[in-house]
Amino acid sequence: MQKQVIDVEKLTKIFKSPFNRYEVKAVDALDLKVCQGEIFGFLGPNGSGKTTTMKILLGLLKPTSGEVRVLDKPPYDIVVKDRIGFLPEESYLYRFLNAEETLHFFGRIFRMPGKERDRKVSELIELVGLQDARKRPVREYSKGMARRLGFATALINNPDLIFLDEPTSGLDPIVSRLVKDIILDLKKQGKTIFMSSHLLGDVQDICDRIAIMHLGQLQTTGNVKDLLLPGETLETVFLKTISAKSGPASGVKRSN
Repeated sequence: MQKQVIDVEKLTKIFKSPFNRYEVKAVDALDLKVCQGEIFGFLGPNGSGKTTTMKILLGLLKPTSGEVRVLDKPPYDIVVKDRIGFLPEESYLYRFLNAEETLHFFGRIFRMPGKERDRKVSELIELVGLQDARKRPVREYSKGMARRLGFATALINNPDLIFLDEPTSGLDPIVSRLVKDIILDLKKQGKTIFMSSHLLGDVQDICDRIAIMHLGQLQTTGNVKDLLLPGETLETVFLKTISAKSGPASGVKRSN
């Protein structure tokens, strides 16, 4: 039996408006399990609860109710944070630093020794193809270059579990293929990847299993190959799943 690195049971998150006039159930009784060494795709339209769920898994938000375990510990545990990497949808980088300085900065956050940090910085710069721009300030980077550097920062601590939010956003087809190959290689190393993306072709290319969210609820989950009928693409499955559940936003409850 594969070891579970993410274990979510009946996760619910409710946001309340000022003065408690109404509440929004962003995530509704979510059950989710992700196993070690798999690439797991977390899908859904905007407002489906994906970002809220990911923030809870990262320990940035507390759930209203339910149980969440990441690497067999609560997600806010400092031991967990040392073992995870995170690429947000928008990479937050210091524009006056170059690639080397940026990665050294993140390496120091994880208290990496100098020699180990030097080795890892060089390794990651080569991995994401920024050798020729390693000394250029980030302010001179294209969106795709900044995205690749952001991806490298998510790997600086050699994490066991990597969260990727739109990892190929803004990348041209060649670099997008490079990033997907890196993700597949991370899987070969035994890493677990939890990724959210609107580029369903990329998800279909590399993910082992997926979950589709809509209106805060899990609509379907399973192996990508098992979910696809002959001649279907993941986009077809996604659209069928969402359209079957379309309707008024049931996650809004107004108080009297």
